Amino acid sequence: MEVLHRNLDIDEFYHKLQDTAQRVLMLDYDGTLAPFVAERDQAFPYPGIRELLSQLINDSPTRVVIISGRSVADLLGLLGLDDPPELWGSHGFEQRLPSGEIVVPKIPEETQSMLEAVGSWAETHVPEPQREPKPAGYAFHWRGLDEGATSELRERVESQWKETLPKAGLSLHEFDGGLEVRIRDINKGHAVRSLVAGADAQSVISYLGDDLTDEDAFAALEHLEERALSVLVRKELRPTVAQLWLQPPGELLGFLRRWV
Repeated sequence: MEVLHRNLDIDEFYHKLQDTAQRVLMLDYDGTLAPFVAERDQAFPYPGIRELLSQLINDSPTRVVIISGRSVADLLGLLGLDDPPELWGSHGFEQRLPSGEIVVPKIPEETQSMLEAVGSWAETHVPEPQREPKPAGYAFHWRGLDEGATSELRERVESQWKETLPKAGLSLHEFDGGLEVRIRDINKGHAVRSLVAGADAQSVISYLGDDLTDEDAFAALEHLEERALSVLVRKELRPTVAQLWLQPPGELLGFLRRWV
């Protein structure tokens, strides 16, 4: 564990956590709760994660929320929990409430038409392991490819779509292992701000994530100062606005145990 922000007193944060009954714990999935694997449908949580999540969901006053680029359907299958937490899939586009209800906004017709065009193009120009349709976007994966193949895929996608997507309210974002077409105003920071706005003003809040897409979420907590903690979870440190760095799985498990 390494403190990255000079104003962070991690022991003081834990004291605040212990002294409040209002807690919100937001978690990314891939790279945070589960390791990256080439077969995306085999990215199961690190050993011990399911048990700790179950404790947090069922035996603590913590509101647990998973915010992921994956779809809600993917998350439910991979988590394998009898009582799953609140889920925000597709970077917050899909919301699965604790009741099980799934809420999604309506996609504008022009945006939907462009997403369908991206999908049709991808089926012709990108091999299946490297393409992934999503409820409100499309991902292109290069994890596992060599440097030349990665550069070729990046150039192919960017040259075809980078200039065209904004006209339909879409944008192209890099993540750890690929590029993703997303609705322009949907990101994890938007999801975090929505959750914070609905939380008690005295809530102690934390967000754990690993990816470039998690930086929006980290930044969304900055104004909360000492009652919020942003945590980068990954093997190697990278530039980030997060306040704390944990290496998975050991330090991640330790953090969650202490939260419990």
